[in-house]
Order: sequence, then structure tokens, then C-alpha cells
Amino acid sequence: MNIETAWRDEDGARLPALVWRSGPRRMISSGMVGGGIAEGGWVLNAQVPGGYSRMDPVAHLGELASGFGLDGPGVGLLTAAEVNAHETGRDGGVHAVATVGLRVPTWAAAQEGAQDPELAPMVTPGYRPGTINIVVDVPVALSDAALVNAVLTVTEAKTQALLEAGYDCSGTASDAVCVAAPPLGEPEPFAGPRSVWGARIARAVHAAVLAGALDYRRRLGLIASTGRPDRGTLG
Repeated sequence: MNIETAWRDEDGARLPALVWRSGPRRMISSGMVGGGIAEGGWVLNAQVPGGYSRMDPVAHLGELASGFGLDGPGVGLLTAAEVNAHETGRDGGVHAVATVGLRVPTWAAAQEGAQDPELAPMVTPGYRPGTINIVVDVPVALSDAALVNAVLTVTEAKTQALLEAGYDCSGTASDAVCVAAPPLGEPEPFAGPRSVWGARIARAVHAAVLAGALDYRRRLGLIASTGRPDRGTLG
């Protein structure tokens, strides 16, 4: 997976995005652009300001994709986490990239009617809404069922990594995922964590998210001691 960093000026800020020009892939994603199971040729993970308030994120992603020269179908993701702090994991030909923001660690199952602080106005300098976006490239074809199974495996590995990093959560309220595989070849039927390819997906994702969560904790500690983030926006 050859990830590029692309920059643009937006609302007075210089913001980066991660761009993967994947070539033809079958992708499963929860992204607002390219979500579901479809063929695509690129993945865009764009950083936005912490106070992001646009009400047309799909159109915004389309504008960004066009500006970066991404043609045809693909997957678009947004995050307030610092994409320059992305981490990678590799295992047996599987490559995972994670951008990790953990301002509001969240358990998936909460009491009905509980307020979500993820949507509260930000008043603390240096803190921004967080998201964990994970992109995984698998070198073998996967059946539709295996693609769905891969998303489960990614989520389980993410949560395991967060717990090991000392976060009492299953993720954040706005995490997103994309798993990509070749469109040709005999598809693998399984991608659970004890299958051959599922285990590789799990280890790659675990490594990327664990590194990202530990780095986030380190940067939080630096903010606490100095009053400012060490690398721009902390998502």
C-alpha cells in the first residue's frame, strides 16, 4: 500500500490528507463516499478542523477527491485526528494504516438517552473531536461474506489494541473502516480472526492501532505538561 500525503489550504488552515491510489479493488467500507461493498480505485482519508461544521460532507469529499486527481469510484473518509501521525501494521502481505484520535473514548453500548460528549462544543485548547479510521489492504480476493467478516475482525483487533494501550473503550463514536482486496482470483471464504487471512488482518490492525493509541497518549501527556500539542491538531 503506497500511501501519499497531499496538502490543501482550507478555511485558513493548511490541512493534510492520506491518499492511496490502489488501482482496481473490491472494497467494503463504512465511509460516506464509497460505503458498502463496491469496486474502487482509491481511498482518501482527509483531515478536517476540529470545529468542522459543513453539512455536505459527501460533496466536500467529492471536491477533495477531484482536487487530488482521484477519478472514478473510491472511498472517502474524514477525520479530525492528525493524519500525519498515522501508523501502519503489516503481517503476511496484509497492510493496515490507522489514524487514531481518542479525545472521547466511547463504549459502543451506552444507556439510552445518554449525552454524547463527542458532539459537544469544544472549549479546551488543543483538543479536537477524535476518530479512528482504519484502511486495510489484503493481497487475496475475499468473498462478500469474508469482506463482512474482515470488518468484524478489524473492529475486534482495534478494541483489543485500545484496551492494551490503557483506554477503557471500544473506540469512538465516529470510527470508520475500509478493507480492500483484489477483484480477481478465487475468493477466500473466511476472514475471522482464526482464519489464515483474518489472523493476518487482526495482527496488522492491532499493531497499527496500538502504536497510534500509545502515541496519542504520549501527546496527551505532553499537552498536560506544556499546555500545547507537539504536532498541530490533536484529534
